[in-house]
Amino acid sequence: MTQDEKYMKEAIKQAKKAYALGEVPIGCVIVHAGKIIARGYNRRNTDKNTLAHAEITAINRASKKLGDWRLEECSLYVTLEPCQMCAGAIVQARVTEVIMGSMNPKAGCGGSILNLLEMKEFNHQVIVRRGILEAECSNLLTTFFKELRIRNKESRTKNI
Repeated sequence: MTQDEKYMKEAIKQAKKAYALGEVPIGCVIVHAGKIIARGYNRRNTDKNTLAHAEITAINRASKKLGDWRLEECSLYVTLEPCQMCAGAIVQARVTEVIMGSMNPKAGCGGSILNLLEMKEFNHQVIVRRGILEAECSNLLTTFFKELRIRNKESRTKNI
């Protein structure tokens, strides 16, 4: 198992915590000097907070751990390509590299719709690696949304 796979497996563990809450299963870990310094998972519905994305939670925790808003020399592992908010926060935090599991063709801003992470026009660019444990990350999301569609259909049927 590679280092990237090891840390992505940890991000997947975080995504499973979101899944258990009925949240979209997205997980994130931030690594500094070979150690995980922060973890996060999606809690938007649970916390009723637009900002409660896995990456934002992990960035906040990593900043507290390091005592600095700059996360230079940090690697961020995330199970799904970041949205525009999270990609912007990653650039602003000066994260060195982002390692993604699956891409997000409907809302991704790390290469799918936009690529905010590697824009030369910004004062900081992030090194990006894609497709680490992609099948495992994608399957978790696919299963979640299949189950959600079934629950929603059953709910509509009961209300008729």
